[in-house]
Amino acid sequence: MSNFYTTILGSGAALPTVARHCSAQVLNVNGFRILFDCGENTQTQLRVYHQKMQGLSHICLTHLHGDHFFGLPGLLSSMHLCGRVQPVDVYAPAGIRKAMDVLMDVSGSHITFEINYHELQFAEGMQLLFETDLCRVFAFPLVHSVPTYGYLVEEIPRGGNPARRYAYCTDTAYTDTILPFIEGVNLLCMESTFDKGFASVAQEKLHCTTVMAATMAREAHAKQLLLTHISARFKEPEKLLAEAQEVFAHTQIAADGERYEVCY
Repeated sequence: MSNFYTTILGSGAALPTVARHCSAQVLNVNGFRILFDCGENTQTQLRVYHQKMQGLSHICLTHLHGDHFFGLPGLLSSMHLCGRVQPVDVYAPAGIRKAMDVLMDVSGSHITFEINYHELQFAEGMQLLFETDLCRVFAFPLVHSVPTYGYLVEEIPRGGNPARRYAYCTDTAYTDTILPFIEGVNLLCMESTFDKGFASVAQEKLHCTTVMAATMAREAHAKQLLLTHISARFKEPEKLLAEAQEVFAHTQIAADGERYEVCY
């Protein structure tokens, strides 16, 4: 039986809480692991939830807001301190190399292994980023206040099974422009920063509500929806889940430390 699942390291929005850390998760595609986003404290969360730091070779950042990448300098520094020699590939919007160079310079940090920065700079369509013998990883633009990209991971099936697909979309406003890229995905991980009562705030800040996320899942004919990037103001995830399930029944809400399967 093949394994395709994501382990949530952080499911919160900009302000971390004890229950929800900043955005980060490790996707396992039949043994190949990808880190999506790297918010503050990601390296500690990797240890807490038994995700081997040195086993990560590919890191995909959605955008350069702090709650999605402030953990990267510390993670790479710890990899160095633990003797890493294998290269790491980092995929992120343009500016990531400059940001990391400045941080490493002013902190006097020194990393001996190779870091390959792949800066994303396209405004439409979907692009293949890399391919292994286990999966293909694509990026596509989202709609947010800074350049932001969603990611689509498609397994390379074995034994005649259909390929399963996983999409990670945060941060983004409600938009139908991404529907062709996430059409029919087996698991859609979508930001849901606000409840439905904050619809006007979500539109202003280019985020999604529970209902907006569920509507996009329904319109994209996704098999399952996983809500993430939950604002610290919401203390009752059951309420958020119920709102989304009224629109799209096959919805779960992410919790730090939990594992969610990408099912057929």
